Amino acid sequence: MNDANDRKDSETEKIIPVVVEDLVVDRRPVKTGSVRVQKHVEKRVHDIDLPLLRDDVQVKRVPVNRVVKEEPPVRKSGDTIIVPVVEEEVVITKRLILKEELHVVRHRTVERAKKQVTLESERAEVQRLDEQGRVVETSARRHPAKRN
Repeated sequence: MNDANDRKDSETEKIIPVVVEDLVVDRRPVKTGSVRVQKHVEKRVHDIDLPLLRDDVQVKRVPVNRVVKEEPPVRKSGDTIIVPVVEEEVVITKRLILKEELHVVRHRTVERAKKQVTLESERAEVQRLDEQGRVVETSARRHPAKRN
């Protein structure tokens, strides 16, 4: 019986695993050093000598109030520059002139006229209905005519 069992064991299936290897590639930053930049400002003082011109002016307003036919030009009198300032002024003359007269005369007369006039009066009718919509009651009222 041993031979039969041995044969049976040798005929049994054997599982052989198949393995696959994968390669995973990755990268990551690695700090290998750093840089620092500094800026230095140097100051140097130089002495310079140069001439500076300075003008002081005085403005004097001189009222003239004179009628001129045209704007005077800018002119110079010694060290003084004269700049004229002008303005326009409107001059209007207004007068009354009698052109004509209208004479209106009224004449009044009285006339008699006969005309036909139609007067209207209104009448209101009120109907009461039951639940089926049938007329139950009707009332009519006439407004009396006004007399003058």
